Amino acid sequence: MKKVEAIVRTSKFEDVKTELKKIGIDFFSYWEASGIGNEHMRGHHSYRGTVYDTQYIPRIIISIVLKDSNVNKTIECIEKAAYTGEIGDGMIFSYNIEESIRISNGARGEASTAGPGDNL
Repeated sequence: MKKVEAIVRTSKFEDVKTELKKIGIDFFSYWEASGIGNEHMRGHHSYRGTVYDTQYIPRIIISIVLKDSNVNKTIECIEKAAYTGEIGDGMIFSYNIEESIRISNGARGEASTAGPGDNL
């Protein structure tokens, strides 16, 4: 099993979520985060008399635990849906998962990540 984490622009989150659902990934965790990146405009900027701090960049982090067989298509899906071609599109990470346990029924391993219709 693998864990895929993606850091994406908040403006692309709905696109990523929609595309993941199309490939059968309909369960994942996500949360809001801020970071400092390589965007060319960092610091304080003003617009119509209001000062904005652009040093901290808002993002969404998506976390998904998958069977090994679903990892490549999931990464490709996120890459495509989150892409704008600009610096700051985000990052995708893949980790090995040693064990996974579903609390509600005690299922372990790949069985713990199975959803409706999955054949194990």
